Amino acid sequence: METKKKETKSPKTEQKKSVTKAPQEADFAVIETGGKQYKVSVGNIVEIEKLKGDHKEGVKMTFDKVLLVDNGKETVVGTPYVAGAKVTATLQEEGKAKKINVIRFRAKSRHFKKYGHRQPYMKVKIDSLK
Repeated sequence: METKKKETKSPKTEQKKSVTKAPQEADFAVIETGGKQYKVSVGNIVEIEKLKGDHKEGVKMTFDKVLLVDNGKETVVGTPYVAGAKVTATLQEEGKAKKINVIRFRAKSRHFKKYGHRQPYMKVKIDSLK
């Protein structure tokens, strides 16, 4: 007797290919100011460390310490800064952050000090990346 083997076909599973498009506004840069680094793009409002000098609201500022520039297709990393890259921004507001309480305490020595600190900041709106 012959035995017939039943051939089982597994259903073909079609893999769906997901296509992700690059965002329309992919331009961003990383700038250095006030000893800190900030990732910025056009239209962002960023709170940075207060800069020296007397600045008024509405003043245009230029940041030339640009560490990285990305336009969606290529990324340029500076060594340490990108040559010729500039970020322009408009000063919107100067202010102080919330109060931070600092407490120093040493046990068994009657040593207790408490004081507060409000860090000044500048709020700027990024206008353009060049």
